[in-house]
Amino acid sequence: MKKTFDTLTVYSSTWCPDCRQAKKFLDENGVDYELVEIDKVEGAAEQLEQKTGKRGIPYFVLDGERWERAYTPGKGFDREGMRTLLGLGSD
Repeated sequence: MKKTFDTLTVYSSTWCPDCRQAKKFLDENGVDYELVEIDKVEGAAEQLEQKTGKRGIPYFVLDGERWERAYTPGKGFDREGMRTLLGLGSD
């Protein structure tokens, strides 16, 4: 698969287990990303809610425009969905 983005921003928090899984997944796959911790960056949670209508995290933002929920409610981090979204191929 071909990489589907130029830049990736991850909206996350320090207390979120799904966010820790998302960051580990990105690190294991050598994906560069900018991290926005909504519990540390003033206004970040509000920006997330404004763009998505939600405060659920993690959220991936591709190229500063495409906001994608990186988890499935009740199931956690969406590893396979994010692998496809990011064009990483299969394990």
